[in-house]
Amino acid sequence: MSKRLKLNVLTSSKCLRSQKKVTDADASSSNTSHYFKHDNLSPIKSETKKRSPVKIRYEKSDIETVMDEKVKIPTVFDANHVKLDEFDVTSVDTSKSKVLKVLDESDGKLNVPTILNTKNNKHAVKKSKTEWVPDDWMLTLQNIKDMRKSQTAPVDELGCHKCADPNASASVNRYQCLIALMLSSQTKDQVTHAAMERLKAYGCTPSEIAATPNNVLGKLIYPVGFWKRKVEYIKKTSEILIKRYQGDIPKTINELCQLPGVGPKMGHICMQIAWGKVSGIGVDTHVHRICNRLQWVKKPTKTPEETRMSLEEWLPHHLWSEINHLLVGFGQEICLPRFPKCSKCSNKDLCPYARENSTAKT
Repeated sequence: MSKRLKLNVLTSSKCLRSQKKVTDADASSSNTSHYFKHDNLSPIKSETKKRSPVKIRYEKSDIETVMDEKVKIPTVFDANHVKLDEFDVTSVDTSKSKVLKVLDESDGKLNVPTILNTKNNKHAVKKSKTEWVPDDWMLTLQNIKDMRKSQTAPVDELGCHKCADPNASASVNRYQCLIALMLSSQTKDQVTHAAMERLKAYGCTPSEIAATPNNVLGKLIYPVGFWKRKVEYIKKTSEILIKRYQGDIPKTINELCQLPGVGPKMGHICMQIAWGKVSGIGVDTHVHRICNRLQWVKKPTKTPEETRMSLEEWLPHHLWSEINHLLVGFGQEICLPRFPKCSKCSNKDLCPYARENSTAKT
């Protein structure tokens, strides 16, 4: 075939690859190819399979179990061993309540959590926090009690509780307890007791002391520590007691601490020996030193007042009245400020200070 004929075929209106011309009928037909069976085909839409929802089964929590069973659980209050009333768990609004872990009274194990309404229940605890307590503190305390059974320390016979005149009136007896505590600061018990004996022989009443010249009072209390300053404190305190309290001493710790020369240690001990009330722990240098050696404070303390606040956070209240007397005598005989007798101490295996010193020597 000539080139011209081939060009004519290519330039024709419609042609196929087989070089056959399309007829008019074919040309008038649809633009779709004749290889398809149907003239008009719509695009196929892919059908998406609908997945069935996944069902998740949850186990019932302890709270729901309690709610279903309608159990009444006795609740134990933590710090002061106060037993609360029984609470009907089913009647509690769970949207306005908090979960408290309840201790089983029988064996001390954790029981199922109980929901207590914190809005309407005055006994409900808002925040549960783990209380810090020293390791083996009960065993350590019992060992100290055993070592103090002999009652041979100076504080046992010459302490401030032994300085007042038992035959004096109640108000004078309380006044002498306060004066003895003011003299005892930075002073050994032997020196304090001797000074109080001289004061009682002279006349240790608010009116007598207030009328005494400073030089005479100084000779009576010498050689107690800081005796010149204590003369001024005792004179001013005696005048205040006469004007405001009719010669007696205040009945509250706050009022006692407002007197000149009276701090928290003196105030708490005075409340105990004069009024028979336990308002706090009296912490002096002995108690401060021993508590830090035994690590009875959450973190090392620098002042006796810091030690008092830390000690009162965990020590049971019924031990507050005896802890000062126990530790002071223990500090006078065994746990000395310098060269403590750790080898003779029953707590040498429990005390962190003794363990550190024994390893350092070896």
